[in-house]
Amino acid sequence: MPEWWPILLGLLAMYVPTYYGLFNGLWGTEEQAQGPIVFALSLWLLYRVWPRVMEQSPSKSSATIGGVVFFIALILYVVGHALEIYIFEVGSFIWMIAAILLIKRGSRALATAWFPLFFMLFMIPLPGTFVILVTMPMKIAVSYVTEQILYWAGYPIARNGVILQIGQYQLLVATACAGLQTLLTLESLGLFYLNVVQHTSVFRNVILGILIIPISFISNVIRVMSLTLITYYYGDVAGQGFLHEFAGMALFLSGLILIVSIDALLRYIVKLRASKVAP
Repeated sequence: MPEWWPILLGLLAMYVPTYYGLFNGLWGTEEQAQGPIVFALSLWLLYRVWPRVMEQSPSKSSATIGGVVFFIALILYVVGHALEIYIFEVGSFIWMIAAILLIKRGSRALATAWFPLFFMLFMIPLPGTFVILVTMPMKIAVSYVTEQILYWAGYPIARNGVILQIGQYQLLVATACAGLQTLLTLESLGLFYLNVVQHTSVFRNVILGILIIPISFISNVIRVMSLTLITYYYGDVAGQGFLHEFAGMALFLSGLILIVSIDALLRYIVKLRASKVAP
């Protein structure tokens, strides 16, 4: 509709430089590689619910609230853009979309589009200090489990903190291999899966959402074990080169396989419970 073109042009003028900088900066690093994926999926989710959004009618109260939300979004954008604080600048995009929906289509439109906006939170780069603080215990835990499994399997492996020694090679378990971002990425993958399949069972949705956390941990262990074994058998160059990127793909593939497998198990449990309840 013609009324939306000025809004779209305004959003493009504000945020194209932001996302261009992300694509050529943080989102180009291994730690933040989930950013563009989440961004693309969020836009697709928003496009998916857009016809229902357009069916809603605005009200004076929602327009007033939308004006307040728009003001907050503008402040976040100006501060974030001026000081290069991505958590404000990228976060303002979510506030801006919410404000536009409230002003143009009302609170029901915002309620209709709540999940795409919530999903966008996973693309916001977190402060480095916070990531390092939260990541360290996860890295130690992943390193410990990897060491124990490979030692049990008969490999000459030892560990010092987050440094694994296997044969003549030393490997540092980096943040990208076992960090908060990988947890958030797999959590977003699980929530996206739940939204797409649209389960009606609350029990199934809640249990699967909770189990995504241990699934993320197991996927990280699989990734670190893969890199460790690749380095042990093929050398450091192979471990840090193309196969390192493949291990990153293995993280998400193993996570997705685990999510689908556990979902299938939960489906069986739900059906079993339903059959017992039925007369």
